Amino acid sequence: MLSVLRRARKSLGSLALSLAAVALAACTPGAAPGPTSGSGKVQVALLVPSGSGQASDELLARSLQNAARMAISDLNGVQIDLRVYNTAGQPSQAAAMATKAVAEGAQVILGPVYAQEANAAGVAVAASGVNVLAFSNNTDIAGNNVFVLGPTFDNTARRLASYAVRQGKGKIMVVHDRNTAGNLGRGAIERGVAVAGGSVVAVSSYEFSQNGVVQAAPAIVQQARSSGAQALFLTADTAGALPLISQMLADNGLPPTTTQFIGLTRWDIPAATLSLPGVQGGWFALPDPGLYAQYQSRYQGAFGEGPHPISGLAYDGIAAIGALMKSRMTGPVSKSALTQGSGFVGVNGIFRLRGDGTNERGLAIARISGGQYQVIDPAPRSFGGAGF
Repeated sequence: MLSVLRRARKSLGSLALSLAAVALAACTPGAAPGPTSGSGKVQVALLVPSGSGQASDELLARSLQNAARMAISDLNGVQIDLRVYNTAGQPSQAAAMATKAVAEGAQVILGPVYAQEANAAGVAVAASGVNVLAFSNNTDIAGNNVFVLGPTFDNTARRLASYAVRQGKGKIMVVHDRNTAGNLGRGAIERGVAVAGGSVVAVSSYEFSQNGVVQAAPAIVQQARSSGAQALFLTADTAGALPLISQMLADNGLPPTTTQFIGLTRWDIPAATLSLPGVQGGWFALPDPGLYAQYQSRYQGAFGEGPHPISGLAYDGIAAIGALMKSRMTGPVSKSALTQGSGFVGVNGIFRLRGDGTNERGLAIARISGGQYQVIDPAPRSFGGAGF
């Protein structure tokens, strides 16, 4: 998950209501209003990684801009002055562009993508009171004036652990990669299980290599059996160890049909992952698939290409800002407004920003079977009750 919202290994039918209308309705009547400029517009700086010389960054930058402009067009009666700044994916340039944006009147910054960029941008404009809504999911940079919009390990772990406990599978063994992402994932799972009222009965890991997985699998299976684990919560992702570790566990006598496999990362991307024998019967969490499918369809129709998976975060950011525009105050969009408790609705479903700079998102739980996934616990449509 971490690698999705950082530069790769850089440092380690239609809606019944428009999404914009739903977003505006998501705020409670007494929610703190978002400030706008004296002209009735809020000035938003969008920081994108264009200019790095990498084709992937250009595609991502284009997709983020398209998504933001789509969101603006959905905000009936709300005016947003969107200004785009290119960061080239570099922290120093992100800091310079954030400073320039604030000097030119930006009241909130949307982006940038990569964690080091977002941190640099936040530090650069901290004294101005302008908040940064970054597209990263790295909670290490969250806090002060930086919020992360990307789905976090902690949020996903809490959702899945809560569902597992409710299904009578609260004795959980954590199996993690022996690397930075794996260690962070382990911590998130342990916290999520504790909050859910379950128990971590065992923890095991493997060296992040093919040989490391093969050698560790027999001991993991033995430990799972001796601990009485009802579920194995895996940190492995589809681009890393998941295909091999899931198969090796089954080959060593622990198929997901006897012990529930749970994934901390998305097991449906790429779609070919759904056909892996070792993940059949496994659970994972994902944003509201119905809402996101409609976004994909609209985006394809408007721009003639599919959206980048991260682009929905730009839509979500604009939806939140638009939902807060209730009065014509001046100055930066305040932290108290951004963290109002009822949250917002975007193309990924409901979400809200927390005072510590992290976020909570309403996620669905899916089960893999026959090379497809089926939602077995829908994403919540409001905060409170099951899922939170």
